[in-house]
Amino acid sequence: MHVLFYTKPGCSLCDEAEQMMELIKEDYPLTWTAVNIEENDAKHEQYVFMIPVVEKDNKVLCSGVISYVDLALLFESDV
Repeated sequence: MHVLFYTKPGCSLCDEAEQMMELIKEDYPLTWTAVNIEENDAKHEQYVFMIPVVEKDNKVLCSGVISYVDLALLFESDV
């Protein structure tokens, strides 16, 4: 599964979420493209209070504090 990962520099929750994504990809086929919301006015306005955000097909799959379990559930629900 390939997702978009909305983040911004200096975001500790984003750093933690990316670490969880690195861990989950050892067990599940997860890839992502990181998108800095500070480089896109529309995404900044949309996600400024939600980051980090994992999105697929314009649907938010999870946001905020993202755990390994949150990510694993995405594969079990066949998102």
